Amino acid sequence: MSAETATPAAPDARVERRAKRIAKHLSSFAAQHGGSADGVVEYVGRTATRIVVVGADGTWGDQVAPTYAIGRRAAEIAGLTLHEDFEGELGLKVKTGPYEWKRMAGIQI
Repeated sequence: MSAETATPAAPDARVERRAKRIAKHLSSFAAQHGGSADGVVEYVGRTATRIVVVGADGTWGDQVAPTYAIGRRAAEIAGLTLHEDFEGELGLKVKTGPYEWKRMAGIQI
């Protein structure tokens, strides 16, 4: 293939590739925690987006994506049931263990 016929990957192709890579982790988490998962995609800053994922068994975790578009696409590919925020039913599903309670106990307002 000559340099003239080679074309660089389009930005959408890069987004799709990165989203698929992240989606593998999300899908694996869901499979290990009840077979399905809910999620929220939230901005962390200009250069990061956090995907909070809650398994069917109440176990939760997160994954960071470089952009909101990649995070949202990864959640869609993984088949997460997406929510607008982390309140209500989704918040009630979360099981907190000793680790979380220990960390929260040190927080002072």
